[in-house]
Amino acid sequence: MRGRCEGSEVTVPGQREEIDGAALRLWGGLCLDDLEQRRAEINALNVFPVADADTGTNLLATMRAAVRAADAERDAMSAHRVAAAMARGATAGARGNSGIILSQVLRGIAEATTERSLTETTERQLTATTLRAALRRAAALVRESLSVPVEGTILTVLECAADCASACAEDTLAEVAVAAADGAAKALGDTPSQLGVLRAAGVVDAGARGLVVLLDALVAVTLGETPTRPDYLPNEFVATTDDAEVAEIEGDAPHFEVMYQLADTDLARVTRLRERLAELGDSVVVVGDGGGNWSAHVHCADAGAAVEAGLAAGALRDIRIESFAITAPVGRDHLDPPRPRDAGPADRDVLAVAAGSDAAALFEAAGATVLGAHPVTSAALLTAIRRMPHREVLVLPNGALPAHELVAVGVAARDVHRDVLLLPSGSMVQGLAALAVHDRGRIAVDDAFAMSEAAAATRWGSLRAAAQRALTMVGTCEPGDGLGLVGHDVVVIDRDVRGAALTLLDRMLGLGGELVTLLMGVDAPAGLAEELSAHIARGFPGVEVTVYSGGQQGDLAQIGVE
Repeated sequence: MRGRCEGSEVTVPGQREEIDGAALRLWGGLCLDDLEQRRAEINALNVFPVADADTGTNLLATMRAAVRAADAERDAMSAHRVAAAMARGATAGARGNSGIILSQVLRGIAEATTERSLTETTERQLTATTLRAALRRAAALVRESLSVPVEGTILTVLECAADCASACAEDTLAEVAVAAADGAAKALGDTPSQLGVLRAAGVVDAGARGLVVLLDALVAVTLGETPTRPDYLPNEFVATTDDAEVAEIEGDAPHFEVMYQLADTDLARVTRLRERLAELGDSVVVVGDGGGNWSAHVHCADAGAAVEAGLAAGALRDIRIESFAITAPVGRDHLDPPRPRDAGPADRDVLAVAAGSDAAALFEAAGATVLGAHPVTSAALLTAIRRMPHREVLVLPNGALPAHELVAVGVAARDVHRDVLLLPSGSMVQGLAALAVHDRGRIAVDDAFAMSEAAAATRWGSLRAAAQRALTMVGTCEPGDGLGLVGHDVVVIDRDVRGAALTLLDRMLGLGGELVTLLMGVDAPAGLAEELSAHIARGFPGVEVTVYSGGQQGDLAQIGVE
């Protein structure tokens, strides 16, 4: 049997009329096997957009993520459910430019195998008709996800596969699959004539070669035989480029590959993100899995700015930044160069997040610069760090933001002119303990270590009044109840706020302690600080108590035990 575009001859031992969920999982497994076998070849072909020899590895890693997600749908019989799972897995686990594009091929299959009406959603199998639609949808998704589509790449080959599938006169799935694969193989052979970097190196496009592997695996599932393709890698070829090609790819500045996952966003913000990343660099791809999760990719000189753009678009996670092999290695030696012992204090300052005017004054008196915005956002913290005039900045977040947002802010804030170290302070009382041991005479990593140790050695809790009825780990609270928390967990509920405070102190000091710091909130009941101090003096003689007015909202008191 022969497809309607030029390509391989394939004998048909038997044909599938459709591919269900089980057959699609089989296809995923075949793709893994074939990508593993072709990984070295595809890596060696990789000269565009940068000659970092990882396209085969990235495709394999992305397909592994897709297959793992499909394994969770082992009982699913519809191709749609399996394809949707694979698209989610590939989008979340995408590696490199090629991996992100692969996720959209899977998304195309998922969207083509479902039909929505006003009243119901129908899941369908992969047939000749839905395969045509899947390839067409995938090509459209890829083109719209790229900031600057480049001909002679996987995009061109995918579009040719879709065209050949649509032009196939036969109505069987096998015929359409062969037509698509043959069309892709023909287009792959034409890529050097379309892209100068490939022509200069004498190779075809690496990502497009990977796409042909995937389409050939689809032929294998429908026919039981895999098409024979020519050797696309000349024996004498070495995966490198001369200075001219490097200049075409690299430009004048060092480049980084930046990738991250994005959630809690919308199409308008994703569009702005794609535009902003295009301003920062090239090879921009921003894609979704169809379920609200997005993956972004860019090659750029300013990795921090790329992450900052993502922070403005939604909630980031799984940030990956890699330097290209064609650029000089980027290390961290420049961040903490050895200083002579008599060089004096380092060019370093501490930025502390503080809630409440009195607490802000405490941190300022201890020598920190204070961010007192409420509520604190990732963008506000990033702006505050960038306004710091110092080369080294130690940040005490004091529980203002979750860990994944802090990581994103740190990545965005660092550059060759500034090192940023975020310290693990979960509350203001931990931040005060850390600041007490701050010493600019030490190198940054030693100073940060000492401050982190001080914060970690401070057990902290808080006293609050319940605003509404809620279920906690120790029972149900009612509005107005006193809540005692250790860290972020409620451990005490009492109808009386003062009673909750006394019980909380007993539990925290029951584990030992020499110093208690009480940071009183703006709504703390009159006389509460004195009552707590007297309780400590009676029940825990020898324990020192320090009371400060914090002025914070929410927490009636923050308690630190050292």
